[in-house]
Amino acid sequence: MSKSLVVIPTYNEADNLLIVAESIMSLSEPTVDLLVVDDNSPDGTGRIADELATKYPNRIFVLHRASKSGLGRAYIDGFQWALSQDYATVAQMDADLSHDPLALKGMIKAAEQADVVLGSRYLNGVSVINWPLRRILLSQAANEYVRIVLGLSIHDITSGFRVYRSTALKKINLSTVSSNGYSFQVEMTYRAILTGCSLREHAIIFTERRSGQSKMSQGVIVESALMPWKLRFRKERLRKSLNQ
Repeated sequence: MSKSLVVIPTYNEADNLLIVAESIMSLSEPTVDLLVVDDNSPDGTGRIADELATKYPNRIFVLHRASKSGLGRAYIDGFQWALSQDYATVAQMDADLSHDPLALKGMIKAAEQADVVLGSRYLNGVSVINWPLRRILLSQAANEYVRIVLGLSIHDITSGFRVYRSTALKKINLSTVSSNGYSFQVEMTYRAILTGCSLREHAIIFTERRSGQSKMSQGVIVESALMPWKLRFRKERLRKSLNQ
């Protein structure tokens, strides 16, 4: 059976990591390995990850980074590690329990028919729990903004819960990805499309984090607003570089 890995970036997720890791380890058919990419969390998340790696040898791995340097960089480091270990499929998800590990089974199955599987909150209406109406509208508006700027029809292009075939990650050329905040999801999706990767949306239910604080900042918001325009104006140059 092909190997699958979940990459989870962490920064101050000590209250959540144990629960999400144990849930992933309990999965069967397929079994999934886990890579925790910790940015030197001051709350001890890295220590908890190391303890989990000891408990589950050869299934849980930890990549310690020296400091907090952004979501996108954490995923890039995790994806590159996954490729070096010859995983066939690589999933990404949040550590804050907003993404249900049980959904991985269906998403990995869907990756048998698509290069990239996006966990969609909006494929079948709105599948979000414990968000105020204002935040739902903001999220939907952000997706509509990206769809208009980039000319796409994807319902949830900003989703952070997804599965890539390793072949897709290689085509995307991880070393040249420029975004670092939540716009990382948009850039990765757009690059996949430009390289001819097939995409499929898979309906998920998103639940607001149980504990801890959101990592959203003003800088992340600005980057997210500008990135679609950067991708649009650099489309042909980017397409050419990716398909050389």
